Amino acid sequence: MADSIDESKNVSVTDDDLENKSKGELIKLAGQLRDRRNELNQLASERASKRDDLNAKTREKVDEAQEHREQRDELNQEVQDHKEERNELNAEANELFDKVEQMRDDLELDEGADIEQLESEIEDLEFKQQTEVLSAEEERELIEKIEDKRERLQEKREKLNQSGDLEELKEEAEEIRSEASKHHQKVTELADEAQKHHNQMIEAYREADEIRDDADEMHEKFVEAQEAADQHHEDFVRVQKRLRELDKKEEEEEREARQEKEEAAREEAEEIYQKFKEGETLDTEDLMKLQNTGLL
Repeated sequence: MADSIDESKNVSVTDDDLENKSKGELIKLAGQLRDRRNELNQLASERASKRDDLNAKTREKVDEAQEHREQRDELNQEVQDHKEERNELNAEANELFDKVEQMRDDLELDEGADIEQLESEIEDLEFKQQTEVLSAEEERELIEKIEDKRERLQEKREKLNQSGDLEELKEEAEEIRSEASKHHQKVTELADEAQKHHNQMIEAYREADEIRDDADEMHEKFVEAQEAADQHHEDFVRVQKRLRELDKKEEEEEREARQEKEEAAREEAEEIYQKFKEGETLDTEDLMKLQNTGLL
């Protein structure tokens, strides 16, 4: 940042200087004041230019931060939209899965042995019936077991045939859940992107603050130089005013001296004219004096 002005180069004027310095000294002093004023004005102009450049950079950073803010807000709005869509889809999927569970309960598909197990059990019992020697009572009980399992197998098969709608409903629920997952993925991606723009916005504002501080400091330096230049200009004007006063005083003194000289010449000429009237002979110089004063 710019250094303070070199005050040792400044030129000062006191009331005593104005009263007691000679005209020549005051002319020299006025020149020094003018030159220093011009130097300070040039310095102030340079500092003002640097300040303006810094202010422009500050505005650029603020604009950059605003752009990131707008992008962040747009992304956050998209995040919110996808969240709402995801939540609606999840709610719809949950409702369908609840229906699936209810249908399974209604069809009792989860109760008892499954179809393959029942088929295997029936096969084992039939094999036992065919290969083992059984009493009449044992064979009767075995046949009852086989019939019971066949009935249960038939019920299972009938319920399974009725469960086609359940599978379709389950597939629909899974598809909706998958679509909700896609929206959730977008939420994550967009939220990450929004956070990046938020961080960039914060950084841009931080840089803008730093540059603004530099601009404020440069403005203070500008004011310092401009005030010093203004002071030198005021002192220059004071000296110029004093010089005009001295010029006026000199002119007045010269006028008074000229009037006194003219008055003395007239008085002398009147004395010569009186002598001339009295008959005295006048020399050439006396005649010239009479002629110059208009008495001849």
